[in-house]
Amino acid sequence: MTIDSEAVKAWLLGLQDRICAELQSLDGKAVFVEDSWQRDGGGGGRTRVIGDGNVIEKGGVNFSHVTGTELPASATAGRPELAGRSFEAMGVSLVIHPHNPYVPTSHANVRFFIARAPDADPVWWFGGGYDLTPYYGFEQDCEYWHEIARDACQPFGADVYPRFKKWCDDYFYLKHRAEPRGIGGLFFDDLNEWGFDTCFRFMQAVGDSYTKAYVPIVSRRMTIEWGERQRQFQLYRRGRYVEFNLVWDRGTLFGLQSGGRTESILMSLPPLVRWDYDWHPEPGSEEAELYDKFLVHRDWVAMG
Repeated sequence: MTIDSEAVKAWLLGLQDRICAELQSLDGKAVFVEDSWQRDGGGGGRTRVIGDGNVIEKGGVNFSHVTGTELPASATAGRPELAGRSFEAMGVSLVIHPHNPYVPTSHANVRFFIARAPDADPVWWFGGGYDLTPYYGFEQDCEYWHEIARDACQPFGADVYPRFKKWCDDYFYLKHRAEPRGIGGLFFDDLNEWGFDTCFRFMQAVGDSYTKAYVPIVSRRMTIEWGERQRQFQLYRRGRYVEFNLVWDRGTLFGLQSGGRTESILMSLPPLVRWDYDWHPEPGSEEAELYDKFLVHRDWVAMG
């Protein structure tokens, strides 16, 4: 079995280009600004950020390719077989924070990891997925988002979507708040069970389906009128996003501990956010509906 990390890298760079082009066209005003960077320990990346647009308040679509002679202790504590190996970690990670509170925030990530040692088989896996974080819920959007996720998984087995949908529900969960971050999607990690070629095709299917899932939702909601009440609730709910990324997200932790570029890693944070002490939505309000109907684990589409 040939492990072709160069083919993965080339595809990831192309994915970044395609996603940026679609999102820039959707916004119609803002353009992505690129910042290429190199890492002292090996590797680098290209960070692309966008903001102050017609639709996108802040966003970024990042490619990184980090290499090294040895993983940090935090990465090998639970995986002792990786100790002492050289490694490559590459991926595309993105977050889009919209202006309009009726447009959800979205996150996507696809990545590949390989660790090598002389006279030993390489250890490798793929990971990634995407999730949606609405501020005001629309069942049509949630069902559509999950339909696209299910369809991307379907060629790889009937069990794939239910398994990775549940993994996403479990992962993007704020344990200290006892609530989901949003309405989920897909999440997978340590994927090598199907062999390199099939696992690579699955990562491609997930990555290519992100804009197919997100762009129509944005297009449906971006012209809804909104006011100060909706804006303040959006800023309040963005606080949950920040809490998850800084407290629970493994990718953020790995990036910071492995010497990744801090500005690129923390690009995912929204530009404005607020916290209110022990705030609760007014019963029967649109804001309460988010908690009651959407921030719960639901089967949005048929699993098969």
